[in-house]
Amino acid sequence: MNRLLPFATLVVTGAAWGATQPLMKVAVSEGYRHFGLIFWQTALVGLLLGVLTVLRGKRLPLHAPALRLYLFIAVVGTVVPGIAAYQAAVHLPSGVLSILLSSVPMFALPIALVLGIDRPELRRVLGLLLGLGGVALLVLPEASLPVGTQAVWIAVALISSACYALEGNMVSKWGTQGMDAVQVLAGASILGVVLSLPLALASGQFITPALPLTGPDKAVIASAILHGFAYSAYVWLVGRAGAVFAAQVSYLVTLFGICWAMLFLDEGYSGWVWVALALMMAGMALVQPQRKPLVPVSPSGQNAAG
Repeated sequence: MNRLLPFATLVVTGAAWGATQPLMKVAVSEGYRHFGLIFWQTALVGLLLGVLTVLRGKRLPLHAPALRLYLFIAVVGTVVPGIAAYQAAVHLPSGVLSILLSSVPMFALPIALVLGIDRPELRRVLGLLLGLGGVALLVLPEASLPVGTQAVWIAVALISSACYALEGNMVSKWGTQGMDAVQVLAGASILGVVLSLPLALASGQFITPALPLTGPDKAVIASAILHGFAYSAYVWLVGRAGAVFAAQVSYLVTLFGICWAMLFLDEGYSGWVWVALALMMAGMALVQPQRKPLVPVSPSGQNAAG
């Protein structure tokens, strides 16, 4: 039973994280927009992981290096990718968003090469090219996206992946200042609240919940709970089974994201989208490092906080 526990945890974590993609689509379905959604997302995740940190007998360090790390992850791992992801979610199918999320390792490789923390390998360069081919199949064929969908939203969605890749590489280079991932995410989420609240108020996007809760309200709450659970489970899995094993959750996040979208949102995709998925999965398999994952896995926002 104990030998099966890591595998079961991997599947459950992938299913939970994958569900945040269609939930994001529901969250924007009735007019809610990015700044208001980011505020409530960070508030709920910060509350959940803050309580978890306290229950584990730990605290959130407030020294200067820790605050700089919180700020970096809040901006690069939450606010900026959140703006891009929620805007793209208004225009793109949830399943396509899940496929694009698998491009994080493709962005991570060239960033790591520029930072000097990784070396080029033919296998991984081939994976990068396959990933680019997958994106091209989503953009170029006229029949790949629903009628009326502008391909520019593919580029907007990819901003999120680029941010997550940058976040993972910089954390790999700088370290976490002696904190575990739950502490880092809790601190970054709390700082994300501070950053997103004035933006939500100034833009008129602040969301005031009212009873009874609507579908988008419930989607935001469910997404925050699932993300907090999945991220905590991922951290546990890294400690129990190792980072390389835990990194395989990225495949499940994409696959479950597509399945949930088909099941609950009744989405259907053209043949081009399925070929793009195959190329992205193959590219991710080649790009992923064999010994140590290049970036921490983060699906909706997923990332250190989204």
